[in-house]
Amino acid sequence: MAQTMKIAIVDDEQDMRQSISQWLSLSGFDTQTFASAEEALKTVGQDWPGVVVSDIKMPGMDGMGFLKRLMSVDSALPVIMITGHGDVPMAVEAMRIGAFDFLEKPFDPERMTELAKKASNARRLTLDNRALRRELSDGSGIMKKLIGSSPVMERLREDILDLGQSDGHVLIDGETGTGKTLVAHALHAVGAKAGRKFVLFSVAGHDEDTLAARLFGPMAEGTQPPLLEEARGGTLVLEDIDALPAPLQGRLLAWMNEQGSPAETRIVAISNLSEQGKTCEDVLRPDLYYRLAAMKITLPPLRSRGEDILTLFARFSEQFSDEYGCDAPEVSAQEAAQLLQAPWPGNIRQLVNVAERAVLQSRRGTGTISSLLMADDDEGESGMTTEGKPLKEYVEAFERMLIDNTMRRHRGSIVAVMDELCLPRRTLNEKMAKYGLTRSDYL
Repeated sequence: MAQTMKIAIVDDEQDMRQSISQWLSLSGFDTQTFASAEEALKTVGQDWPGVVVSDIKMPGMDGMGFLKRLMSVDSALPVIMITGHGDVPMAVEAMRIGAFDFLEKPFDPERMTELAKKASNARRLTLDNRALRRELSDGSGIMKKLIGSSPVMERLREDILDLGQSDGHVLIDGETGTGKTLVAHALHAVGAKAGRKFVLFSVAGHDEDTLAARLFGPMAEGTQPPLLEEARGGTLVLEDIDALPAPLQGRLLAWMNEQGSPAETRIVAISNLSEQGKTCEDVLRPDLYYRLAAMKITLPPLRSRGEDILTLFARFSEQFSDEYGCDAPEVSAQEAAQLLQAPWPGNIRQLVNVAERAVLQSRRGTGTISSLLMADDDEGESGMTTEGKPLKEYVEAFERMLIDNTMRRHRGSIVAVMDELCLPRRTLNEKMAKYGLTRSDYL
């Protein structure tokens, strides 16, 4: 469930503070009132989990001074200014400084709620992106979001950190279920636009007229602005870019050219083309394709990620076992080999599904992971490949999975892991170093 956004209400008039607080509380917000800007600044700072509503005319530090202080602390903090009659020019100046919007007294409470919701949604997105960026800026955070130690995943993380720092447009492609939308979020979160708008839109399923209005405008009165305006200064992610009609491809390219370099608004295009034998290059006009593909990320299919498959399966099984209140299923050496051999046409999405069904089977005390893979094979969804791998790869992958699972279960207790796996401490240390496992990850 999404976190309830806070609303800091700053006004020197007690009746006004209480009135706004009562109304917004009834609208589902967590309100906090302050009688002065000085008092509010003791609480409201960078990463404040909400929005500020402030009067302009106040004794001591007035609303304009307060706004400037807030913008210097966190320029992405939404501040809604309340102005008396005749102070509209001042409110317009506040907008120039960085205010989210303003209301003129007497104001419509419904309008207050509407603005608070819009500002809260913008704030939530900003904070989510900041959190993701902080996680991606250190190794442990990357592992949490982009799990895997295979060479292809190491390269993917490097590409995200490199391309994230650029303002250039990006094309992301890869098989279905490989995590393309997560990578789009990561690109935005590690870049210079992290604190700005992140707008996600799927092109598929709309007719040309609807897409034209949604992307470029004009929109119907009272609706949100067109996407290119809504994402101004930030990142616009267009999923299913291959479904964009040819005339709109030309308009999008013209808009990109008008921006110049560096681009004010970044386009991240995601290709989900599933038609056999075709690529995004085949369906996009060449000039648009090459403009987007100048920076391109191709996500690796799950079957190419080696022992990451077992690591991911163990993590997903653990999550579902917590959710369903039961133990995660034990994976035999034969089942580990089968997980590594499966072609995984549905990639990570399919692996999540198999892990959930394995946990449900384990809770009932019936079935095996092998039976799930065989059932998927009969339905043409997963299946077993006859492509073999060196025995050493299977043994090492299984060994790593066993140590990883046991360390998780015992929350990093070396003694407990030594006892369960019948390993001397030196041997366990050597194997953990070999597989890149660190005790601190499990504490």
